[in-house]
Amino acid sequence: QVTKEFIKYTAELTGKENPKICFLPTATGDNQYYINYWYELCSDLKLVPKVMEVWINSSAQKESFEEILLSMDAIIVGGGNTLNMLAIWKAQEIDLALKKAYEQGIVLAGGSAGSLCWFNAGTTDSRPKELTIVNGLGFLNYSHCPHYHSEESRKPLYHKNILDKKLSDGYACDDNSGIVFINGSVYKSVSTDSESFSYYVQEQNGKIVEKELETEIIK
Repeated sequence: QVTKEFIKYTAELTGKENPKICFLPTATGDNQYYINYWYELCSDLKLVPKVMEVWINSSAQKESFEEILLSMDAIIVGGGNTLNMLAIWKAQEIDLALKKAYEQGIVLAGGSAGSLCWFNAGTTDSRPKELTIVNGLGFLNYSHCPHYHSEESRKPLYHKNILDKKLSDGYACDDNSGIVFINGSVYKSVSTDSESFSYYVQEQNGKIVEKELETEIIK
């Protein structure tokens, strides 16, 4: 989840003294409450906060989405409707700009929809009635399951989809835990409390094997 601790840790990952960090609230439809909350969380942190909204018009915004994103030290994506977010990104070519940001070493982060988007696929509540599979940007060639233990249906469905070969092996995270990847490989798992963890989940001989990652507590 995007918390003050999460933002502070993301800022530290940039290695900059006063990094420029852009928040993308696309998944909540650029919700103003979420935007205000972002600035509130950042108010006493050593960083320069920005928000990139997508509900804009040409007269109000003279920079392209790519120009904004590539000028940042880190980009944090908020939670919400993953499917709608990805559709808008594709229409606006924000997905292509994010790929360039990734290739340039800009730190990419997020929670919920904002973590699922970086992986090849996972389950989402973005459609009516039930959890379904959504394809992500594929920067990380694994499947992903956010809200692993906080929502009852997430874990068993994730296991079933891996066993049924609908999803590849991948990584699952509790709400207050996350994983740092460097060049597509796991560097470390971090959590903001001692009860939250991340896991590698894979199929072996027709069964699910779940490995809890060693976790560093961040504050």
